[in-house]
Amino acid sequence: MASQTGLQVRGRRKAALAFFALVQAAAAVFFVLDAWADLSGGAVDYHTFVEAMIAAGLVMGGLFGVRELSRSHDLLQSHETALAAASGALAEVIDAEFTEWRLTPAEREIGMLALKGFDIAEIAQLRGAAQGTVRAQMTSIYAKSGVSGRAQFAAHFVEDLLAGGVRRDVPKTKTAAE
Repeated sequence: MASQTGLQVRGRRKAALAFFALVQAAAAVFFVLDAWADLSGGAVDYHTFVEAMIAAGLVMGGLFGVRELSRSHDLLQSHETALAAASGALAEVIDAEFTEWRLTPAEREIGMLALKGFDIAEIAQLRGAAQGTVRAQMTSIYAKSGVSGRAQFAAHFVEDLLAGGVRRDVPKTKTAAE
């Protein structure tokens, strides 16, 4: 069975939600009309009172549900937008750091593959290089970035995300005086 994309799942959920909202609206209309007919006929008894309360509850519940659904949708859109911005900002931060560290194009590619979680053998295979060459380039990346290994290298970039957001400022290139 093919895996479903997030959009397909979200589309099915929206369709199911629309169906149940339609059923709730139909029930509310039925109870409102029934209670209205009973009240118009002058029959104000316990049964009519219960139907009127059920109708009012369904209408209020439907309105509340639509309002909360709208708020939830807006919040989800906001989070998706923030995630996209953070992803883009993180890519900018990585690129700026690689530039500051003066990584070669090969080191940049290897560094990015390492950040994506590929191990030495996989990077070597992807690049058509020897594992020893990739190890040497990773050692050079660690030396230029001032970290001692892969975990610190990755942590350098996720540190800002864990602190509450990605830095929006692009790091300055160090001068000779620094």
